[in-house]
Amino acid sequence: MDDYLYKYRDIKMNTIKYVIIGFVFCVICSCGKESDIEKEIAKIPVQIGIERFDRVFADLTPENFENVKKQYPFLFPNRFPDSVWLKKASDTLQLEINREVEKVYNNFTDEKEKIKTLLQHIKYYFPEVTMPRVITITSDVDYRRKIVVSDDLLIISLDTYLGRDHYFYDGIQAYLKKNFIRERIVPDIATMYAKQLVELPKNRTFLANMIYYGKEIYLKSLFLSNFSEAQKMGYMEKEYMWAEENEEEIWRYFVDKQLLYSTDPDLSPRFLYPAPFSKFYLEEIDQESVDRIGQYIGWKIVASYMKNNNVSLRQLLMTDAETIFNASKYKPKR
Repeated sequence: MDDYLYKYRDIKMNTIKYVIIGFVFCVICSCGKESDIEKEIAKIPVQIGIERFDRVFADLTPENFENVKKQYPFLFPNRFPDSVWLKKASDTLQLEINREVEKVYNNFTDEKEKIKTLLQHIKYYFPEVTMPRVITITSDVDYRRKIVVSDDLLIISLDTYLGRDHYFYDGIQAYLKKNFIRERIVPDIATMYAKQLVELPKNRTFLANMIYYGKEIYLKSLFLSNFSEAQKMGYMEKEYMWAEENEEEIWRYFVDKQLLYSTDPDLSPRFLYPAPFSKFYLEEIDQESVDRIGQYIGWKIVASYMKNNNVSLRQLLMTDAETIFNASKYKPKR
């Protein structure tokens, strides 16, 4: 009997050893593959300059106005006479914005390098994407249009990234201004490029909308390889930790309440749009929850689909939500 137990113990220990060795081997291979991809991405020739139009506008005068307007015609809509821009340039509020932006962004070198790396990643996965002319501006704190990507332009509103506690943002809700920080510039650029690459869902189900956002964040996870998972989601670390720790319960709630194939329009503001928190209508959960939790679940479904199916990135973007869900083998993290 003792001999049997010893043999059983040895077999069990050997099995565990091989499982661990196999796991480590897989991790090493995975890391090696990712490292090879990053090396290829780093070779992609991308040259960018940062045009500090915020500074140009701060130095605007009647004497240089015509020259500036010729260089940046798209920033001077014809519906406004020239006098409007000259008056704005000397306005006391604009002068204050100029000073505050210069305090924070007297140096943009770090952002320039990160934007270059981001564009290399985008070019690696989508070679057809045009490399943009990168321009920084001020926009009277228009936080609904912090980043604009259009054709060959990438426009960054620096006065929307002065720090969550900046007095310019007094009166703006905390869930919005928590991301008015310098560290969000590059992830926000990635978001705008991902939005251009992912088609809007063809049906109105909650599942279709979750998968739509899931595709978007999955692209961002590729574009932002050097950023944390929380940064890719636009969460603080503690918020991302909450989502991870409660993933199983959240998924069970969606399933038990039969929300996946629901077309109730209230589900988007409850679980997909920016808000103070997600709305489960459960007093003990709502105040602790993070917003956009449906986007998080959508990302995990898409990631599971890509892990468990041999499909290309472009095939993913062309595949409908139900197919992705059914083939994803998604199991929430326990």
